[in-house]
Amino acid sequence: MSSSVYVAGIGVISAIGNNVPQHLASFEREEAGMCDISLFDTTHSKKLPVAEVKLDNKQLTAITGLPDDTSRTALLSLIAAKEALTDAAIPGFDTLRSGFVSANSVGGMDKSEAFFVDFLANNNKGKLRNIYDHECGSMTEIVADQLGISDYMTTISTACSSSANAIFYAARLIKNDVLDVVIAGGADALTKFTLNGFNTLMILDKELCRPFDEHRAGLNLGEGAGYLVLVSEKVANKLSKGLYCRLSGCHNNNDAYHQTASSPDGTGSYLAMKGALEKSGLVPSEIDYINLHGTGTPNNDSAEGTAIKRLFDPKCPPMSSTKSFTGHTLGASGGIEAVLSVMAIKHKIIYPNLRFETPMNDLGLVPETKFLKNQNIDHVMSNSFGFGGNCTSLIFSRI
Repeated sequence: MSSSVYVAGIGVISAIGNNVPQHLASFEREEAGMCDISLFDTTHSKKLPVAEVKLDNKQLTAITGLPDDTSRTALLSLIAAKEALTDAAIPGFDTLRSGFVSANSVGGMDKSEAFFVDFLANNNKGKLRNIYDHECGSMTEIVADQLGISDYMTTISTACSSSANAIFYAARLIKNDVLDVVIAGGADALTKFTLNGFNTLMILDKELCRPFDEHRAGLNLGEGAGYLVLVSEKVANKLSKGLYCRLSGCHNNNDAYHQTASSPDGTGSYLAMKGALEKSGLVPSEIDYINLHGTGTPNNDSAEGTAIKRLFDPKCPPMSSTKSFTGHTLGASGGIEAVLSVMAIKHKIIYPNLRFETPMNDLGLVPETKFLKNQNIDHVMSNSFGFGGNCTSLIFSRI
């Protein structure tokens, strides 16, 4: 059994960059990725801002070498996962027990939507068997095959906590000596289905989102992918390249309060953070930065803020929501934000919470609003709280 799990590589793509260095530059410039919808035709165009990756499908297929009919979810997934694996530079990777634990919530929905437009008009134009591989698990299989991973692969889909749970599960596989190295995280692409669905829930902001602000009005949807390469202590000891940090704590809790809303008192959020702290052996005062789930919806931010006050008062650590840059990338958010948390430790930085002006009346929490360098960042908590009350917190610690 491995006593510790280490982060050896990171990879990310989102609306603010196609790789890790571009993300760092966007944060330093305090440049968000929201824009008008360009990926598909919709009545919401010029009405609802989204955070699209700035590459179309032709450009993504050219980069990945995958076929033209590959889902955007798989394309984004492969780009970030490959960056992470290349970054890890693990010698003798082919001889190790390796796994790919990936999350998503839409699968190949983008291709399904395009198929049904023509099929419903004339069912001679296509066969239903052409979309049999659009489900979530197929995205994982496509990417695992490209990465040369066949020992173990699985897909996690627990809404907005999906890729945080993928990282949590991957750590358990390593700790219990099932695998030596796991690429873990998730991906999601913007689709009409998700845009229309979230609009029906009336939680989309027509302006750029304002996480943790008293006057917040909802979230901006985004897309992207983020992955960590997690390794056992045995593998870590053999690496010549330096490690990023250690995954010191992770915990999942499900309060099952509501299908699409957090419990008002933040029960799930509180228990996830408390459990992660206990498993890490840390106390609240040792957390140097919280990467908030911070979607910008009235319910979520209030519940998360209430839980933070309950756990960390009287001195809450610096915190911010990077969704003010990337939008809410749904099943990819936990993976993307795990990468950003690792970067915070490596570069000793804290990210700004854009567009924040007024603290929430009952809580008074004030997130950081500027890009901060040369910070003492030893322990970072990353929160990912999903529909159905599925809440996960991860803690990364300097080695």
